[in-house]
Amino acid sequence: MRDSLRRKVIEVCSRKIEQKGPDVGLSFYAFFANKNEDPELLMEAAHWWIAEHQLDHFEKASKIKLMVERGD
Repeated sequence: MRDSLRRKVIEVCSRKIEQKGPDVGLSFYAFFANKNEDPELLMEAAHWWIAEHQLDHFEKASKIKLMVERGD
């Protein structure tokens, strides 16, 4: 996962946790605007989420943040 995506994931997860608590769930779409401005980056996130880690559509933000911080 490229550094810019890693930073974005951590930022979004941190904000969601702060706003809604540690049990808040999200999907990889949470890291992108409704308008698909960077399909390559979206596919990179989808690949990490689905192919590499076989995560459910919604996962806890705290779990995703920890995985990204550890470099999973």
